[in-house]
Amino acid sequence: MWQRVQTLYLAIATALVVALFFCDKAIIPGPDGSPAQSFAFTAYLPYLILLIVAAALHLLALTTFKHRIFQMRTAILAALITFALQAWLVVDFILTRDTVVFRLPALFPIVAVILDAMAARAILADQ
Repeated sequence: MWQRVQTLYLAIATALVVALFFCDKAIIPGPDGSPAQSFAFTAYLPYLILLIVAAALHLLALTTFKHRIFQMRTAILAALITFALQAWLVVDFILTRDTVVFRLPALFPIVAVILDAMAARAILADQ
């Protein structure tokens, strides 16, 4: 299982998506520049639903290494769901750019999408 490069790609992508459960998405700076309020990814229900679905698909893609076609399709579907989450974050950023400061974990989904695409390509090459 771990000897294939696509498994490593999927493991890193899974770790990035699961890390979003524990990270803050953004902060609202106070008048003196200190963080007055922080927003977690799990505080907003649609983000939470997308995160749960994306994490489940990543875990499924990671564990179905014996069925390569299913693993590739699951990785692509996980990439699409994660891309939808990233697109929603970009829209949220554009709408609140003047009042909210987004943190680095807001870029984790796009890295996971890139890793999922690389994993799907490596799975296809193995097949």
